[in-house]
Amino acid sequence: MRPALPGRAGGRPRSRSATLTPTARVLRLRRRISLLFALTSAVGLIAMAVLAVRSDSGRWREQLDHTMDADTSWALGLLETDEEGRLVLDVLADSVDTACPPLTVLLADGDDRGALRVEHAPAKPCLTVSRAVVLEAGRAAVRADGVRAFDGRTTDGGPVRVFAQPFYAPEATDDEGPQGVLVTVADATAQRDDHRRLVWLVTGGCAVLVLLSAAVGHVLSGRAVRPALAALDRQEAFLADAAHDLRTPAASLRTLAETALRGETDSADVHRRTLRLAEGMGRLVDGLLTRARLMSGTAAVARQPLRLDQLVEAVVDEAPTEGHRVRVEAEEAVVVADPEFVRRAVGNLLDNALAHGHAPGVPADVLITVGRDGVLTVEDAGPGLPPEVAGALFERFRSGSGSTGLGLSIASWVAHAHGGTLTAGPGERGEHGERGEHGGARFVLRLPVSG
Repeated sequence: MRPALPGRAGGRPRSRSATLTPTARVLRLRRRISLLFALTSAVGLIAMAVLAVRSDSGRWREQLDHTMDADTSWALGLLETDEEGRLVLDVLADSVDTACPPLTVLLADGDDRGALRVEHAPAKPCLTVSRAVVLEAGRAAVRADGVRAFDGRTTDGGPVRVFAQPFYAPEATDDEGPQGVLVTVADATAQRDDHRRLVWLVTGGCAVLVLLSAAVGHVLSGRAVRPALAALDRQEAFLADAAHDLRTPAASLRTLAETALRGETDSADVHRRTLRLAEGMGRLVDGLLTRARLMSGTAAVARQPLRLDQLVEAVVDEAPTEGHRVRVEAEEAVVVADPEFVRRAVGNLLDNALAHGHAPGVPADVLITVGRDGVLTVEDAGPGLPPEVAGALFERFRSGSGSTGLGLSIASWVAHAHGGTLTAGPGERGEHGERGEHGGARFVLRLPVSG
């Protein structure tokens, strides 16, 4: 059996789309939407441009044909016949030799309806075309038994419009063909130039509009895929959070299980440590899911009047504060907020103070105050905020001291979702609770009060 080639799975070629990341696929979709928008606009504009050019082309030809039809109709009134019914061209010749456009009279030559001869041609025509063009125009009019008009060229190569109108003998029957043909020529240089300018103008306008539509399509497609890109960013952030947060407790559980299998520790101690790790992992997963719901907007904020002082007291009563000192100084305060979200924000601030607001081996000393103006303060007597994380304290992975930063980032989101703020700074108490300007960290959560 031959080995599979590199880049193949089971010997089958792997499609290019399978190697693209979700973000790359969305960006490729954006390019395709932009291209489709531009192509659709281009097809519509080109169709309209073709119609406009064809309409203008027919319009200027119709105008010249109408003018030449009036000239030949006037010339037909100058045709006379003698007593024997023969055509007399004296009056016509005297008139057309001094006018422009030039008129050429062709007469039928014998019984052959297609045979024509030049009976009269202007001596000094303002437009000179070859005799072959004139005769071909006359024969076309005879064959069609009606007016014929087409584009032509002068002997100098200039554009002209050739017009041929047959005429009949006064007493001719229906079976008899035309007695002759009047052929006139009109200069089409000005009309051609105007038409050419129109073509260039329409072409340039279409090019500009297609480029503009492509740009607009690119912008609109960007706005269309922006939610998808944001969702992918949130998904990647959630996966990164989960991988980062669960790696350490998972490794600890593995180590604990290996130790228990070797019998190197007491089973009761193993159970206690396993329980603590499981509870910690549960809190991590709960925090991750909450942050994902908050960032994606699936968790709606249900605002209602809320006694902030009572909620804080309930959170402190439920928190694992054994071995630590937590005091609450609260005034009656009614805020407009979501109780569940505010409870989580207050709990996260308290957990952060209990975990990092004290020196190793020293119980935490936390003071929580609630003012009537909806301001909640959580202050500890620990080592304070590390300078390297002070500027990005509420970003994930940036709280310092080994924490993931999810708790503070969730608390910050809750504050901003309610139109409030969450700030952090140095505390106002020393390590032993005395008032001063050193020691500890101070978090201030401001929520809108009830009107």
